[in-house]
Parts: sequence; C-alpha cells; structure tokens
Amino acid sequence: MGSIKFGTDGWRAVIAEDFTFSNLKAVAQAVADYIKKNFKHNSSVALGYDGRFLSKEFAYAAAEVFSANNIKVFLSAELIPTPLVSFITKTRGLSLGVMITASHNPYRFNGFKIKKATGGAADKAVTNEVERLLFRTKVKSVSRPSLLKIENFSPSYIKFIRSYIDLSRCRSMKLKILVDLMHGSGGYFLKEVFKNNKNIQIDYLRDDFNPSFGGTSPEPLPKNLKPLTEKMKGSSYDLGIALDGDGDRIACVLPGGRFLSAQVLLPLLALHLADNRKLPGGIVKTVVGSNLIDKVALSLGRILYETPVGFKYISSLFEKEDILIGGEEAGGIGFKNYIPERDGNVAAALLVEYMSYEKKPLVCLVQDMEKRFGRWYYDKTSIPIARVKHFSLTKIKAPSAILKERVERINRIDGVKFITKSSWLMLRASGTEPIVRVYAEARSLPRTKKLLELGKSIIYAL
Repeated sequence: MGSIKFGTDGWRAVIAEDFTFSNLKAVAQAVADYIKKNFKHNSSVALGYDGRFLSKEFAYAAAEVFSANNIKVFLSAELIPTPLVSFITKTRGLSLGVMITASHNPYRFNGFKIKKATGGAADKAVTNEVERLLFRTKVKSVSRPSLLKIENFSPSYIKFIRSYIDLSRCRSMKLKILVDLMHGSGGYFLKEVFKNNKNIQIDYLRDDFNPSFGGTSPEPLPKNLKPLTEKMKGSSYDLGIALDGDGDRIACVLPGGRFLSAQVLLPLLALHLADNRKLPGGIVKTVVGSNLIDKVALSLGRILYETPVGFKYISSLFEKEDILIGGEEAGGIGFKNYIPERDGNVAAALLVEYMSYEKKPLVCLVQDMEKRFGRWYYDKTSIPIARVKHFSLTKIKAPSAILKERVERINRIDGVKFITKSSWLMLRASGTEPIVRVYAEARSLPRTKKLLELGKSIIYAL
C-alpha cells in the first residue's frame, strides 16, 4: 500500500514505489469524499497534469474516480503549469483543483497537489482531513467517465494575463528575452501574451517534451541552469527567465550570467507594484526569506509578514489580509488581485512591465535596488536524511555565536534559525523531499559558504 502523507505542497512519492495507480486512486477517492462532504451542491474539480512520466495517465485515472463519485471533472487537454489549475478552479467557482505534478523534484517522483476553491494551496485543515479519509471507503472508478469534460484551459488564462499587465506600456522599449522551460510544463504563455508587441522578442530553451528533464531536477537553481547561463554569457539577450517543472516558480539570469532568485525578484517587484502601480498591501516572506525583503518593506512603509516554509501559508495570508506581494525563496511569488498562489509566467510578465515603466533593463534595476539597500548573498544546501543517523531539531543546542558573531535571536517558526547582526543560518527538514536543508545569508558570499559548512557540521554532529 505504501505511505501517503501530504507535505509542504501536496503528496509526492517515487513513481512505481509509493506513487502507483492504486495509491493515486485511493487519494482521489479520499478527495472525492472530502468534496462530497464539504461541497454537496457544487461537486466539481479542475484537473491538470505536467510533463512527468505517466502524468497524463495518472490524471485520467483520477478523473475516473471523481466521475464515479458523481463529481464533475474539467480535465486539461494538454500538459499545463500548476497556476492554470488554480486559475480555472477560482474563476469557474469549482470545489477544488488537482494537479498531477511533483513540481521541482527529480524525475523519479510524481505528485498530487490540491488547490482550494479560492485557487490557493490546500492548507493543513484540508490535507489532514483528506489523509483521515484515506482507505475509509472503497475506491469507485469508471472506465468511461460520463462527468468528464476535456478542454483547453489556456485561452482564458492568457486573456487574464494580458489584462493584468499594461500591454501598451510594454511597447516602450525593445527587449530580447530567453525563457528556459527546463523541459517542464511552463508553456509558451509569455510569447502569447506579447505576441502583438514587435519590440519584445521571446525565445525558448529546453522546451521539448522530456520526462527525465535531461537528467537534472527541474528546479531553477544555478547548478541546473547551465544551458541558460551559458547563453546569457555570450548572447544579446536582455534577460533570461527560468521556470520550474510545473511553471509556478521563477528565477532569472542576467547578461553576463548572474543568477537572480526570488530573494531578489520579490523585493524588485514589490518596489514596482508599490511605486509604479501604486497598489496597497503588505509583503510576505517565509522564514528563509532575504533580509533585503525586510529593508524594502520598511522603506515602503508596508507591513511585513513572516511565515513557515511553504506557499500554502502565504496563500492563507492572501485570503485573510491585504497583501501586495508574497513569495518564498525557492522562486514562488504571488500577487495582489490574482489567485492566492504563485505563478512564474505572471511574475515574468510583471518584470517586463517593470522594465518598461522604468525604461531600464533588469540588470540596471537590480543595481539601483542594491545601491539603495545593499547586496545580500543567500545560498542553501542539503543533506540526504539517510546520512543523518539521529536528526532532530530538539537536539540542536543554540550556539552563543556563529563564525565569531554573536547570535542575537533564534527563530523556531519552522526549523531553527540563528540570527546575528549581519547574517543568519537555518536548519530544517524538507517537507517535499527526504533531505535536511541548510540555509544561510550574509553580506559576502565567502561568509555565506562558511555558514553553510557550519550548518552541515552541526547536523552531522547530532
């Protein structure tokens, strides 16, 4: 039967080990029972899938279960990014959304993400109840689902993005952009959004169907973006954009090869939305978010919220508070007046809009921000949990200093974070993979690297 547990963002497991058709149908049945219990008068679900091995077949298997339980199913006709499932779920007033994806995990994994009726990530209240319903009732399934409708979700999504940004403003400067899909399902949406703009050229890299992702994990990290980085070093592109395996995360590469994570992109877009778009609202970061975000929020006079790792916590704040922008270090960024979820394509479109407003390439906008607020160097590493014999956060003793700098504060909102005047080090168990993560940030890259090594030594000493 295998173990089925929902982590930071959905249930993920290795294909043919725990992620089997039998287990997937059991999860679909539990979700169906949840829908029937909580949405008696509107039993419906949006269903999508990415380009992983058997994702389409897994999605259809889930549709067979939902239909057998008298739940209307709207299934994407093609592989799509996760935000599109959230968008369809919210705009059509459906009960839930389901996406078959393991996001940025290695190719051996697949997964099952649940989106609430709001379009936001399912929180623990939802996933805990789904887990309690697992194997409570016999799985129902039909080979020819009568309540299944297969359709193209993309047109309404493209129409929305075109209305969300200022297309006329985006005609003000010439831009040449290279988008790395990392063999994922991020799609050609940016090209569709700007298709009538002759000043913007958008080309694609690694856009072919490849369920093994070319042998790398589809996570937009420097080590996985060598093709994009090499292109940006020796070409005339103004900006390189990378989308993760299911298109909800973004990273950028500047001309010359500098990598930009959401730790830089989030405060950049916060400045744009506040200063240029004049939008109100607070700013959200996770506990591993950069100190740069704090400084930008302070300069804008905006409330800064801090959450545990996982976009579901940010989604919840979007639903409860007035939020301008919120994001996680891994690349997911969400925006006001949209779904309470992250979206790599919308983030990319807003970067184009920002450059057009300022009539400057992104490299100059980054330099301007760092001149005002300073530059911070963030990095992370990980250790397979199997290599740590007795890992437990409770066993970690708080040091009085790290790298000869006094620890001024300890944050245990998610893992354990040691904070000094000019740097921080954090340790936590991943909620999506069997690894222990080590995060660090400082005012110099060598110090950040030393902090990561210190974090690893602390874990190995347990």
